[in-house]
Amino acid sequence: MYIIVAGGGMVGGTLARKLLDNKHDVVLIEPDKNVCDALYARMGVVAICGNATDLDILKDAGIDKCDVFVASTGSDTTNLASAILAKSRDVSQVLVRMRNPEYESAYKVAGVDTTFRVTDLVDRMLMEIEKPKVRKFTTIGSGGADIYVIIVPERANVAGTSVKEITTDSHFPSDCTFIAVYDKEKETFSIPRGDQVINEEDHLYLISSAEHIKQAADFLTVIKSS
Repeated sequence: MYIIVAGGGMVGGTLARKLLDNKHDVVLIEPDKNVCDALYARMGVVAICGNATDLDILKDAGIDKCDVFVASTGSDTTNLASAILAKSRDVSQVLVRMRNPEYESAYKVAGVDTTFRVTDLVDRMLMEIEKPKVRKFTTIGSGGADIYVIIVPERANVAGTSVKEITTDSHFPSDCTFIAVYDKEKETFSIPRGDQVINEEDHLYLISSAEHIKQAADFLTVIKSS
């Protein structure tokens, strides 16, 4: 995917590195030239010196061919303005780092797809970018874990296998727990038992931390080789 990250601080820089490691095309926008130079020297990321609220800078970064735009600066006003511009250029997925929860309504009005607070920020952003079929359903307690929904794709490796086979596989994280399965074909919810068989298009509800849900999603959404 072609991804633009606005903000080269700890969050934006770390996210850009992980995205590059995962073989995505990444362009980073950062107003501080020294930071741009340092990021390029350290990881080879294309870093454009400028403000992401400037449409000309966004065009230079390739906003018109962008698949995902991430506003990760430390300023909600900057993130909001750049997100509005990205949406105006028909970017399909816009993610924003939110520092002040009072901006949440403004982000929703702007059409931002997902907002993230500081906890597990980079892992959550990476998961949202790379696994669009994974959605956070709700947060449990003080935020130590969340309930996620994963949709089993057609021709998935796990289709036709049981919950027990999945959860005992060494590649499935032990800290992820199945709590419900929605059978789309039958339009029914069930509490999964060990012998329950998972089917294509099932909606799987799991309790997990952000650091483990991506591994679970990778396992549950792998397509059978032809």
